[in-house]
Amino acid sequence: MDLTSYAELAVLLINSPDRLAGTEELPALLREGGRYRPGCRVTQGDLEALRVLRKELVAVFEAADRGDEEGVVDRLNALLIRHPVQPQISGHDGERWHMHLTEHGRTADQYAVGAVMGLATLVTDLGVNRLGLCRAAPCRRAYLDTSSNRSRRYCSERCASRANVAAYRARRKGGGQ
Repeated sequence: MDLTSYAELAVLLINSPDRLAGTEELPALLREGGRYRPGCRVTQGDLEALRVLRKELVAVFEAADRGDEEGVVDRLNALLIRHPVQPQISGHDGERWHMHLTEHGRTADQYAVGAVMGLATLVTDLGVNRLGLCRAAPCRRAYLDTSSNRSRRYCSERCASRANVAAYRARRKGGGQ
């Protein structure tokens, strides 16, 4: 079972603070993460729970950015305890039978279980250094480094280009061409 797509839920939540402004914005976040189901009811409680989860996930990525592996693991273990995984076989949209992590509970619980289990699996399979915060100042958006050579340092091509241009200009200004 590939849980990278579940780990992407954590990145999406961290990078979308504007979508946590109110319950009206939340369905767009859930749709983008593939967690919105027809008839899905989003409550103020879901919003508050996702705001708390976002802060906790930011702390996980910040610990990874500092190279604090034990801190990452401790934070993820605490989240796994608070959001227990309940796998379920699912079939929908013409797909073959496959595993989902949870299909019940409130919307925020379903989102949390996927994000936390996805990150935990990614960390145990690939390592803590696969969680990153963008190196392009002042961005600091979260990303997952799934490259084969562990070389990703930016959240997007846009930030990578911006950082490279800034470095080039700094070298030229300093006479280092």
